Amino acid sequence: MAGQLLQLVAGQVRLDVPLPFSVRDPQGKLLLAKGQVLTNDAQLQALLARGLYVDLDEVRAARARPAETPATRTTLFGLWEQSAWRLDRLLRGIGGEPGFEARCTEFARQFMALVQRDPDIAIYLSMRQDPGRIKLYGLTHALHVAMVARLLATRLDWPEPRAESLVKAGLTMNLGIIDLQGWFATMGRLSEAQMTLIRAHPQQAAEALRSSGVSDAEWLEAVIDHHERPDGSGYARGTTTQGDLATALRMIDVFMAKISPRESRPALPIQDAARQMFQESQGSSVAAAIIKEYGIYPPGDFVQLASGELAVVIRRGATAHTPLAAAITDRKGLPMVNTPRRDTAQAAYAIVGPARDKKLVIRVPPERLYGLPE
Repeated sequence: MAGQLLQLVAGQVRLDVPLPFSVRDPQGKLLLAKGQVLTNDAQLQALLARGLYVDLDEVRAARARPAETPATRTTLFGLWEQSAWRLDRLLRGIGGEPGFEARCTEFARQFMALVQRDPDIAIYLSMRQDPGRIKLYGLTHALHVAMVARLLATRLDWPEPRAESLVKAGLTMNLGIIDLQGWFATMGRLSEAQMTLIRAHPQQAAEALRSSGVSDAEWLEAVIDHHERPDGSGYARGTTTQGDLATALRMIDVFMAKISPRESRPALPIQDAARQMFQESQGSSVAAAIIKEYGIYPPGDFVQLASGELAVVIRRGATAHTPLAAAITDRKGLPMVNTPRRDTAQAAYAIVGPARDKKLVIRVPPERLYGLPE
């Protein structure tokens, strides 16, 4: 709970510099976490116009701290946070800044390296999406799709250039409707005009990429066909034939959408989403690879243990059913200050099923579970 709030002015929030304190709205609700980096001036001005506030004690603490270096303040979670705003800047500059393909390739390679630094944390962040930031769904969804694309390509042993093409397609497939996706995730309904934009976006995205100089045929094909289906019921072209990248991208896109929360509905349990994907794809190798990467109980899933404790999965285990988890309640269901790790391969801590009430786990920051990985 925030204490006394102080309204921020423009000079107290700088672009491309990690925030020294958390930023809140007038009611004290968290908007931007400490360490987040804003890179877009228009976004900053819009936030300032809305009203940005900070806890007075945090301001005093920030002033009392010695200056930090980027090496000491940028954790892995901070890099993930920065990725969303860097992607936002990249996509919004497609029509007005030269060299888009080179900049997108650079971003994609850095992002792929970020995923590979700790795939369990990458999966955790896709599972434990902050319900207070649903308006950013367009950006976070693109990152999560690209993340799964990276893991999928590695598991299927695809050549690196092909993996990179799939990742870039995931990052750019919705570049014309990023804001609309956030609006839909928040409001839960679309007008006829907005539906027209949705159905046209694959072709429009591909055209924008071509106009910016993108010539990678697999990248472009995956973008334009990522909503097509084998029976011809997809859009925008209604074709019955799709390439491997477009097929993989569609499956990842749908899977991630199902396990992401909306204002109008909770996320679908990962086990249900995996089962539906496998059945709809008739057991395809792509579906199997995604399921193997996530496991039955992936990092970020909330589970009930045989000990009576409720726990958050934090690492994949030797088998899909035996991950490493961190207990967040005791056997009576009372929250614990510490989060002791539980090896679910041990009978005393075996997973007996998913924990359905997600309210408690939402309040557990990832730093409590993982520390501050750099």
